[in-house]
Amino acid sequence: MDLVEFQGKQLFGRNGVPVPPVGAICRTVDEVVAGAEAAFADGASAVVVKAQVKTGGRGKAGGVKLASSVEEAREHGGSILGLDIKGHTVNVVYVEPASDIAEEYYLSVMHDRVSKGHLVICSKEGGVDIEEVNRTNPDAVVKRTLSPHETVAGLSRDTAMEIVTQANLPAEVLDGAADLLVALFNAYRDEDATLAEINPLIRRPDDSVIALDSKVTLDGNAAFRHDGYAEWQIPGIDADDPLEAEAKEKGIQYVKLDGQVGVLGNGAGLVMATLDVVAQNGGRAANFLDVGGGASADAMAESLGLVLKDPSVKSVFINIFGGITRGEEVANGIIEATRRLGDFPQKLVVRLDGTNAEEGRRLLEEAGHASVVAAATMQDAAAKAVELAAQA
Repeated sequence: MDLVEFQGKQLFGRNGVPVPPVGAICRTVDEVVAGAEAAFADGASAVVVKAQVKTGGRGKAGGVKLASSVEEAREHGGSILGLDIKGHTVNVVYVEPASDIAEEYYLSVMHDRVSKGHLVICSKEGGVDIEEVNRTNPDAVVKRTLSPHETVAGLSRDTAMEIVTQANLPAEVLDGAADLLVALFNAYRDEDATLAEINPLIRRPDDSVIALDSKVTLDGNAAFRHDGYAEWQIPGIDADDPLEAEAKEKGIQYVKLDGQVGVLGNGAGLVMATLDVVAQNGGRAANFLDVGGGASADAMAESLGLVLKDPSVKSVFINIFGGITRGEEVANGIIEATRRLGDFPQKLVVRLDGTNAEEGRRLLEEAGHASVVAAATMQDAAAKAVELAAQA
């Protein structure tokens, strides 16, 4: 589960990470005005109106604007609410007092899939894409991998001080930055996050450091330890895609993407490889869907029906490798699924391999369904699915 900025700051704040004064969560221009009036009444010289969406690039898209008056905040609220930022509609904005910024840094803690531990990244160059900094000036990015055993009791202050010192943060902010990193790591661990990022971490004129922005991803597998993360599920903020919500209710592993080739496979690794081979053939996947190990008629019908509900899907690539589940069982599942679904315009390109695959392919050929196109290899199937999508 991804959090938007103000939610991430709430999470940081309750875990001891210094953040700016609490702002106003606004869904209308009138609420923006009220939030700005309150901030100015408390002595703010300016306020910032920020789009609350779960994507980056808000500033470049016009989703973050500075206002030096209530009237200017009103104008910004009107222009940002309803704005489309990379496919995310802005339904909520956050109005907070503008911060005095002396310098900007970068700091994050994330799960490291390679080491199976935790990765701390710190850089003196903040406020920009860390990937770009790492590409153009790798010496400015410090990466420190920590094992789970090393951090059972949390991140030690000595280790935190080593990291911020190695990143060449100014001497005046080292103590504050080390303390903040310790608190950030504890928040990451205690809240079961997979990412806790601050960009920028700012130095204020008094040499204190605070998290001016936040990017937090929580581990859905740990939701049972946090009442299902219900506190972060706020209406109006990037509600689940309707198809993803339906899939969740049915227990189907489905993620909506932005392409035209529907993808259905058995096993997450196989499905990920299928997305790659579709891209290599010049197409874009419309979804990720792991039908699971069984690939029964019920599972195939539910999964195919879900994929075909997406109007952007122009063809479907069904990529099945029979292991414990035999090829003829998979074929019968596909045949039964097409029978249940009735007529549909999209072609289903089926690549079936593994245990009893020949028998499965024979059954599909004998069924003679007009919408089913057989393919011998994964590469052939991907190319055909991309071609059919382009022709549709």
